[in-house]
Amino acid sequence: MSTASDDMPFLILTRAGFDDLVARIEQPGAVLMLNPGIASDTELARLREAGANVHVLSSPIDPAQQANLDAVLGRPAWVEHGAAAPGPSAPPAEAEHVPEERSRALHRRLAGAVGGVVGTFATHAFRRLSRLGQGGQMMLLPYFGFGNTGKLWIKGRVLDEVDFREQTQHDSSWHNLVALYRRLESDEVAGARVVARFQGQVLETQTDRGGYFSFEIVPAAPLSGGWHEVELELPDSATRDGQTVRAVAQASVPAATARFGIISDIDDTVLWTNVTNKLNMALMLARSNAHTRKPFKGVAAFYRALSAGASGQDENPMFYVSSSPWHLFGPLVDFLRLQGIPLGPLMLRELSPSQMLKLTSHGSHKLDKIEQILGYYPDMQFVLIGDSGEQDPEIYTEVVRRHPKAVRMIYIRNVNPDPARIDALDRLIAEVSATGAQLILAPDSVFAASHAAAEGLIHVDRLADVRSDKREDDKLITTKA
Repeated sequence: MSTASDDMPFLILTRAGFDDLVARIEQPGAVLMLNPGIASDTELARLREAGANVHVLSSPIDPAQQANLDAVLGRPAWVEHGAAAPGPSAPPAEAEHVPEERSRALHRRLAGAVGGVVGTFATHAFRRLSRLGQGGQMMLLPYFGFGNTGKLWIKGRVLDEVDFREQTQHDSSWHNLVALYRRLESDEVAGARVVARFQGQVLETQTDRGGYFSFEIVPAAPLSGGWHEVELELPDSATRDGQTVRAVAQASVPAATARFGIISDIDDTVLWTNVTNKLNMALMLARSNAHTRKPFKGVAAFYRALSAGASGQDENPMFYVSSSPWHLFGPLVDFLRLQGIPLGPLMLRELSPSQMLKLTSHGSHKLDKIEQILGYYPDMQFVLIGDSGEQDPEIYTEVVRRHPKAVRMIYIRNVNPDPARIDALDRLIAEVSATGAQLILAPDSVFAASHAAAEGLIHVDRLADVRSDKREDDKLITTKA
């Protein structure tokens, strides 16, 4: 256990926060900074006897404002949020904008958790925060599924965890970091019975060692295009009010009007994650959330155009394949929704927190997931979208080798100017061209959209939307700079 001077303090503003936090954290060595009057002298004495370093502020901090925190504390801290008032969110107080000094301190704390090659994502403060999630109930988390007229596939996970607090655009870097850590440290439940109900059918399975489960459902009658709901439950578990734990999984079936499907990477294709640098990726995830993260310029309008197709009403299905862990499914879906990017099934990776930050190959994972998607749609062609930073061009070329008739177009956002990388891409372009498909290196979404319009993949009128979207993104970047 580190000394109190090395640990991040807990700023407790209300009696409710005091009761909640003190009951859950390790007290020996904990640094607690309290608003005056929220605890009795007897309670403060007991905390000190238990080994906590307790400090009562000389003047109270309003839980709704939390102003001048840096002047009061002099260093980063875990800060109790005040209760939100009903109705629209109030504008953030000045203290919610993390100063550069606190941001650098957060960077140093995360970097300090990295030994050699990145292998862990926890500090002493994180170990205390992990105890905040103890005592939760069973959670049934379904992911987006997909299928065709004769078969559905759904996947989900069972966790022993408390509910995650919804994040907002006003959250500080520290609150984003806490939310990320709680997602990564969620406790899986192995061997749990899961029951699925669909069109009168009842199916049952058990979770694996990672808490994951999946169902392949053959409906009694052919399915129409659109989203279909599958009822799920944990028959051996109950909520706090004694009810069976239930959830609803959604699975997408392509519309009859669809002309092709779109399979897109997420990392460094839809949004910047710096996935080639695991520490910087972790810092980006910690400093931002679905409300504050932004897609690459013009991506949202380009993907809407591809989904709409040449007619504007094709309803071409979207699929997202990423090396990000399933722990981030919720934030990624929130991001897509908030940015107006078409929703679709996400095929993520089963990883532990330590594995997430290791420099391991993700090629086999992506290739396996693409193979699974293609297996459900043997008569559909696909547009594949990725970037040149890691292995997307090689993975997509291998898909062409295995399924030359299934790939109509490959768009690769060029992010690596290294001449050796460009030479390698030129060889892949030639190989793909020999099959009749195309691999296009695109500097941005406007270039890709212009090519797609010329190829009849999107309506030419959508080009204006992509250009406008890119200009709006440029304005946001200029304003923030």
